[in-house]
Amino acid sequence: MALVGNLRLWTVQELVSSVLLCNHKSIQGETVRKVCENFQYLDMGIFVHILSGRINQMKRIAKFEKVSLKQFVSDWIDTFGNRPNDIITEIYNNIELPKRATKGSAGYDFKSPLPFTLQPNCTIKIPTGIRCKMEEGWVLKVYPRSGLGFKYRAMLNNTVGIVDEDYYYSDNEGHIFLKFTNDTNEAKILKINAGDGIAQGIFVEYGITYDDDADGIRNGGFGSTDE
Repeated sequence: MALVGNLRLWTVQELVSSVLLCNHKSIQGETVRKVCENFQYLDMGIFVHILSGRINQMKRIAKFEKVSLKQFVSDWIDTFGNRPNDIITEIYNNIELPKRATKGSAGYDFKSPLPFTLQPNCTIKIPTGIRCKMEEGWVLKVYPRSGLGFKYRAMLNNTVGIVDEDYYYSDNEGHIFLKFTNDTNEAKILKINAGDGIAQGIFVEYGITYDDDADGIRNGGFGSTDE
């Protein structure tokens, strides 16, 4: 450690040792090496700022995909009844994968594949055409878009949709459905256009208990783990 005026400077090696003692295991050797190459002495605050920019990078743990056209057609007909295949195929082709609206957004926006009008106290089930592959230890939680809830009291029938990591491997290809109810108490009619955002999905890391011994394998859609 050295003193320059009133500024206390530390050697990089001293800083690295201090941080490691605090158990910052996520610091990568490459990050430390690059810091060491550029600085001999460094103020503690600056050093922590440099490392935190790397430590706090968002984890990339999932990928959205579309279910197969065959699966989508089957689920669409099961939900809405027989429709011409060319119309369902066009709907499928226009489906967009969920995306975040801004760099600081936590939620991935799910867009409606069809236009619909929902009268007060009425419900609609929507095959989104979307599936999600996640790394182990993560879950996708799906909520209504905040604007829909605030303006119309639109809600998901299961309150919060829980998409488990192993749902991706189900025999329905992990097809994510959304079931909405217009729960307005102001007689408001909810009108949605195709392509409008209707829900947002947020990835959450979870843990398990020390004595957990679950060994079941999912092979089904909603409610399949209740069997």
